Parts: sequence; C-alpha cells; structure tokens
Amino acid sequence: MKRDAHIHTPFCPHGSPDSFEQYIEKAITQQFTHITFTEHAPLPKSFVDPTPDQDSGMNETHLEKYFTTLHKLKKLYAKDISISIGLEVDFIQGYERETTQFLNTYGRELDDAILSVHFLQLADRYTCIDFSADEFLSVAKQIGSVQAVYDLYYDTLQQSIIADLGPYKPKRIGHPTLVHKFQRAHGEAIDDDAAIRKTLQLMQQHGYELDVNSAGLAKKDCLEQYPPKPYVAYAKSLGIPLVFGSDAHTAADLHQFYDDVFASL
Repeated sequence: MKRDAHIHTPFCPHGSPDSFEQYIEKAITQQFTHITFTEHAPLPKSFVDPTPDQDSGMNETHLEKYFTTLHKLKKLYAKDISISIGLEVDFIQGYERETTQFLNTYGRELDDAILSVHFLQLADRYTCIDFSADEFLSVAKQIGSVQAVYDLYYDTLQQSIIADLGPYKPKRIGHPTLVHKFQRAHGEAIDDDAAIRKTLQLMQQHGYELDVNSAGLAKKDCLEQYPPKPYVAYAKSLGIPLVFGSDAHTAADLHQFYDDVFASL
C-alpha cells in the first residue's frame, strides 16, 4: 500500500484553488493506492482565530459540499485509487467541549482524521504557532524564551492526546514537532528530546497513529520532517502505526519528499 493521508483541498481558506481532480490524478500517476483528504476543520464557533486573515479553518457552511463532493469522487475513482474523507481537527485548550460537539455532529462522515496543535493559549490571548517567524519570536519574548514556547507546545500536544473528545476523536496526531518550523529563525539549540519521546510514549499508550509529515522539509526556517527521522524510528520501535502525510496545500506539493521520508520504512 502506498498512502498519503494528509492532503488539503480547494476548500482550504489559506490554500490553493487546485482541484480535487488535480490531486487525485497526480496520486494515481505516482502509483499511490490510498489518499486521505484532510481539510482544516472549522474552528470552534466561539474561538477567535488569531491569524490576520482569520483563515485557519473551513467555514462550517461549506462542510456539506465538501462531504458531498468527496463521496462522488470516491465512487468516480474507485477503480483507480482508494479515497478517504477526512479532516484535520485542531485541539485548542479551553475549547474541548465545542470540539467534542463538532466531532459528534460530523464524525460519522469521516473515514479518517488528524488531531493537530496549531494554537497555543497564552496568558491573555491565543497564538498560531506556525503562522510566521515574527509571531513565533514575539511569543517567545512575551513568555520569556524560545524554550518556554517549546515547553508550552509539547504540554498542549500531550494534553491533546489524553483529552476526552468523544467517540469520534481523530486517531492520528499531526506533525508532532511543528514547533520546529522556525528553528532556523530563532537559531537556538533547544533540547526537546525528552518531550518528543514522552509525546510518542503517550501516543503509544493511548493507541494513536503518527503523521510522518514531510512539509517541514520545504520550509526555509525548518528544513526537516515532522518528526525528525530518529523519532520516527523510535515511534516504530514502540509499535506506533506510521502514516505518511505530505500536508500538501497545492497539487505541486502532493507527495513531496515521500521517497526520502517514508519509502524505506
């Protein structure tokens, strides 16, 4: 089985207008047998998106069309490729109840899903951890250090693993070292080995899959996959199921770095 299970779509507010068909036909051409579309789920209704354009998640009014379109495409391409309907759901501390309600409402529509941390709760606001290097450095200054940002990220990530979000909680944890995205911008040598290993151990204990995500290799301030290869090997040694995800937001980025990141696993 050749699978890419973290793919965005034309329904992404901060993505590209590339069509579902462009993604699907490229996947078929590159001999992938299984793909999952995992658009950013709508954020909780009472949550204020801290990004400037407030475009981190889908508009909930578009969900029905998203599901309907994918059901049609699943049938249309069934002889050529297996297409799963998914979402990338944000874990936001303080919004667990709304997230559970959302999953209870739409979970039956999903074949697959990812749970990710993009937002961190600060003393007086929330921040999007992967929005920009400037925002990352501003947060580090506000809370005291780059190390403090890393600590807050891993604490939030570990809370996402143990949180009760109901029966439709996603079974895969997305890009669990996303906090590395701006590591070349801050330039500090942060030792997060213990935090990453603890996160993976929690994932193993609670039965989660790992999103082996190649997108960081294309980010100029990161230049590594999420998580780095030694931790993928550690996850494998723990028996955690490994699932490749290109995290493509354009058809051009679909399956990016697959051979480097996953083909040998």
